[in-house]
Amino acid sequence: MAPREIRSPWGHKSGKAVLSHGARQIALTALRLWRKQKRFADSVISGLFANTNFTSSDRAFALELFYGVLRNLTLLDFWIGCLRASRVENGLRDILRLGLYQLFLLKTAEHAAVYETVSLAPKRQQPVINAMLRAATRQRSDLLARAEAQPSFVRTSHPQFLIERWQQHFGAEHAEKLCEWNNLAAPVYARINLLRIERTEFLRIYPKSRPVPDNPTFVEAGSLPSDALKRGHCYIQDPSTTVACHVLDPKPGQKILDACAAPGGKTGYVAQLMENLGTIVACDRDHERLQVLKENMTRLGVSIAQIAQHDWSRGDVASAITASAPFDHILLDAPCTNTGVMRRRVDLKWRLRRTNFDHMQQRQLEIIRGLIPLLKPKGTLVYSTCSLEPEENEEVVRRILAETPDLRLEAERNSLPFREGLDGAYAAKLSRSA
Repeated sequence: MAPREIRSPWGHKSGKAVLSHGARQIALTALRLWRKQKRFADSVISGLFANTNFTSSDRAFALELFYGVLRNLTLLDFWIGCLRASRVENGLRDILRLGLYQLFLLKTAEHAAVYETVSLAPKRQQPVINAMLRAATRQRSDLLARAEAQPSFVRTSHPQFLIERWQQHFGAEHAEKLCEWNNLAAPVYARINLLRIERTEFLRIYPKSRPVPDNPTFVEAGSLPSDALKRGHCYIQDPSTTVACHVLDPKPGQKILDACAAPGGKTGYVAQLMENLGTIVACDRDHERLQVLKENMTRLGVSIAQIAQHDWSRGDVASAITASAPFDHILLDAPCTNTGVMRRRVDLKWRLRRTNFDHMQQRQLEIIRGLIPLLKPKGTLVYSTCSLEPEENEEVVRRILAETPDLRLEAERNSLPFREGLDGAYAAKLSRSA
């Protein structure tokens, strides 16, 4: 798999774009903060943008550089190692990563990539960076060929243990496709909110929105005006998130518990499926996330949601929840490692450890055990994640069924990026006997 040509977010090859030095400087600052402070990438870059007045083009370019380098760290470091055998200190390495990403993957014009990257460095480092980037341009064909000959974890910049897991679970070809998928910039999808507007009316008012095949209430949202979001006409959401809601199959008039609801994408869709009739008790443990949930429900016109703060790792269930129990259905969109949405969380793969999957399984089991007593006889509990890992999906269900005789598995569905072309998701429907 040869390194692919990246197209910039505004639709043309970035080699033809004239973009500011400031965008490159922000990307470099973001890389250094990410490396030193161990903060999430989206938090780092959004914090920096809050203190700038960039044009939309400069913001897009800075994002492309920052996220693009994070997606391709191992490959970029391989090329740096080819160009210089001696140790490269971290500050210098960050600048070289930016330069090589522009030259080899973003296909920025050579003179612009080299000149602008060199100018980011202190005077004492500029000769070294200039020499290495110019050597890279002369050796382009050789460096690309050497990268092509490397194992998958170098070519696709993924931790080797993750690739080995996916090869075991999905086969070598699908594991490779999954890694390629994770390195793509994720499109933005929006769900048309039928509580506020009919689909045909939405498409008439926002003619630039593109319907998503096989998902009639979703559109690609790259060019949606912000007014569509403010008016609650749509909600930014990947179509894969509806898998759990369809398995839940809620009906108007029922009582639903959404156990880990914030920020509310699934809650809003469940309310839509219920035609805003019945009750949804929507919980989360974090106060700030609950505020976001409340704001989203108000904007979307969801009138049946009762918001409750609760931490399922604690003992007693909040009275705001027990007052509505028992429930016809419980939706548990469980905390997980998020390996199904890795392309949207570009630095996630560098944070994961082998032990994370078993650790998350214990949390997931703990939450389910706390939810089962709140379920009506003949009620259903839908367990869902955005993980691809069996420890967090099938094995959790198997363990719960083994220890809870009055539960049985009714349905199981998943979304795999290399199969559906959407984010990864898993859902299992467990029904309780009379």
